[in-house]
Amino acid sequence: MRIAMLSPIAWTTPPKKYGPWEYIVSLLTENLVKKGIDVTLFATGDSSTAGKLVSVYPRPYEEDKEMNVKVYESLHISEVFERSDEFDIIHNHFDFLPLTYSGLVDTPVVTTIHGFSSRSILPVYKKYNKKTFYVSISDSHRCPELDYIATVLHGIEVENFPFNENPQDYILFLSRLDKFKGIKDAIEIAKKAGMKLRIAGFIPNMEYYEKEVKHLIDNEQIIYEGHIDPEFKRELLSNARALIHPVKFDEPFGLGIVEAFSCGTPVIAYNRGSMPELIKNGETGFVVNGIDEAVDALKKIDTISRKRCRETAEKNYSASRMADEYIKVYEKILEVRKTEEKRPWGYYKVLSEDPGFKVKTITVMPGEKISLQRHFHRSEHWFVVEGEGIVDEDKQRFKVEDGDSVDIPTNAVHRIMNTGDEKLTFVEIAKGDQIEEEDIERLEDEYGRV
Repeated sequence: MRIAMLSPIAWTTPPKKYGPWEYIVSLLTENLVKKGIDVTLFATGDSSTAGKLVSVYPRPYEEDKEMNVKVYESLHISEVFERSDEFDIIHNHFDFLPLTYSGLVDTPVVTTIHGFSSRSILPVYKKYNKKTFYVSISDSHRCPELDYIATVLHGIEVENFPFNENPQDYILFLSRLDKFKGIKDAIEIAKKAGMKLRIAGFIPNMEYYEKEVKHLIDNEQIIYEGHIDPEFKRELLSNARALIHPVKFDEPFGLGIVEAFSCGTPVIAYNRGSMPELIKNGETGFVVNGIDEAVDALKKIDTISRKRCRETAEKNYSASRMADEYIKVYEKILEVRKTEEKRPWGYYKVLSEDPGFKVKTITVMPGEKISLQRHFHRSEHWFVVEGEGIVDEDKQRFKVEDGDSVDIPTNAVHRIMNTGDEKLTFVEIAKGDQIEEEDIERLEDEYGRV
C-alpha cells in the first residue's frame, strides 16, 4: 500500500514546539512506516521522517515571513496531485484546499478533518462529499451535512510521557493563550482555588495577551513559562496535580488531554465539544460547567487515580492504535473503489448482483448525461436519491428529482441528464436474462461510444 501523506506547511513535521496538525501527521506517518506501509510525506524541507520526504520549500511559513504563503501552499498541494498515480491513496491533512484538486485525479483522497475554522468553508467540503472520503477526529465534531467513513481518535507515543504518581503542588494550563482556550478563566480558577498555576503555550495574538492577560501574571502564583519545547512540556505535565482546560468552543479533540493522561495527570475541562468523549467524569478528571464547578472539582482532584489515567492513555490513545485504525480506513477505501466504475459522465457502484438481476447506484455529474440507449433483454427501475434531471423515455420527456421513480421497459429508448448544480444519483435495479454491458445499444453518445 502506497500512501501520500499531505501535511500542512505552517510548521515543521514534526513541530519543534507548536503545530498540532503536523504533530499528528508525524505520529501517524512514523507508525505506519513501522507497520510496513510505504509512506511519502509531503511537508517542509526541514521535516524528518522514516518514510520518504518530498518538499517544495525548506522552512515553515510561520518561521519565514518573507514566504508568499499562497504561492507555496499551491505548489505544495499540486506536487502531490501531479504525482498521484504513484500512490494508492492520498491522505490529506491540509484542510479544504486540496479537495479542489481531487476531481482531477483517479487516486482516492481521504481527508482527516482536524477542525472547521468557520462554516464559510463548508461549501467546499459539501461539494466533494461522497466524491472523496472524510475522517472525523471525534464523534462530537461530525458535521451533519457531511458523510464520514470513520472516526479515528488521535493517538500519541504514550511511552514518551513520564508517569508520576507524586505530583508537585501546582495546576497547569497548556494551550494557546487566547480567549477561545480560556486562559483568563484558568487564571480565575487558580486564584479562587488558592493554587499555583503554571502556564505554557503559544501566544497567537500579542495585542490580546498584552491587554487582557499579561497584568494577571505575577510570576509567583500565576507563572508564564513561555512557548516551551516538548521536553519541558512533558516535565510540566508529569509534575502537575491537574491540567486545567476551560475551553470556550466546541473543540474537536484535545491533544493536551491525552498527553496529561499519559503522565497520570487528571484533567478538569469545560463541557464543550469532545471533552465528554475524552474525559471519564470522576475517573480521569471532571467535566464542568464554569469556573465555580472547576474550583469544586479541584477540591476532589486527589480522588482521581493517576494510575487509572495512565492506563486509559495506554489503552485508548496510543499512536499505534491510531495507525491501525487508519490502515483499516485505507483498506475500506480501496475495497469501495474496487466496486466503482468510472464513466465519462460520472461513475457507478454495484451494490448487489445475482443471476437475473443487478442493483447499483449511478451518479451523473452536473451537465452530463448517459448515452441514448436501449436494452433488449432487461428492464430497469430507477429511484432518484439526490439531485435533479431530465429523463427521455421513448417519445416522453419529464423532470425527475429526489424521491422520484422511473420504469424503463425492455426495448425502451432512454437516457437521463443531470440538469442541476449538484450530482444526480439514482439506484438502478436491472432485471432480465442479460444484464451486462453487451445488452446496451447506444443510439447517441457525446463521448464517441456509439
